[in-house]
Amino acid sequence: MFALLSRLFRRSRTDAPVWIESDELQRRLAAPDAPMLVDVRQPEEFTALPGHLPGAINVPLADLPGRTAELAARRRAIVVVCKTDRRSAMAATDLRAAGLVDVAVLRGGTDGWHQRGLALE
Repeated sequence: MFALLSRLFRRSRTDAPVWIESDELQRRLAAPDAPMLVDVRQPEEFTALPGHLPGAINVPLADLPGRTAELAARRRAIVVVCKTDRRSAMAATDLRAAGLVDVAVLRGGTDGWHQRGLALE
């Protein structure tokens, strides 16, 4: 049944987002091969308080299709972030469908990161 639905909606199981918790992301950001953080909120949200994750780049969700090749060319793991995790889950699904493999979503988004007492820029 899932395979049929996947074909109907042009999504496969491999397109489903992978999730990462704040603590794991914080650990991975300290590593030499740290993932690229892609924040898919609007620019005004990205710069508003409480801020964005350290080192994140802002690529609004609507702009993502036009910048997928640019992100792929960097050849780094990607963690997609938004305020909660809804938009970032959509973005991750789209990136994986476009062929990017190492893509994850920050569970809880910047709200979850901030609630855990982790620093934002």
